[in-house]
Amino acid sequence: MSTDKKLHIAGREIPLDKEGFLRELSDWTPEVASALAHSEGIELTDAHWEVLELLQAFYREFELSPAMRPLVKYITLHLGSDKGRSIYLMQLFPPSPAKVASKIAGLPKPTNCL
Repeated sequence: MSTDKKLHIAGREIPLDKEGFLRELSDWTPEVASALAHSEGIELTDAHWEVLELLQAFYREFELSPAMRPLVKYITLHLGSDKGRSIYLMQLFPPSPAKVASKIAGLPKPTNCL
């Protein structure tokens, strides 16, 4: 029995794994991101999109989803130390910023996230 989920957007059925991560990275669109965020109780703002775009850039560069520490360092490098802080990311993507933001960005779950 499959415990996979599906997202229905604009007449498309998007397959998700049992934790709600996209099965196929190519299924990601801004509409999919909004739906995934909604399922996490998050309304996406410009601040969220800024982090999501950097997460996708990180993934393109390193071919993996960052854990919290590398995510904070990457955000600091690109957006400055005011945004490159765990507390800032926690406010945007509670309760686990690396995991929740990766999910919304359409990326695989970071390997060391429970």
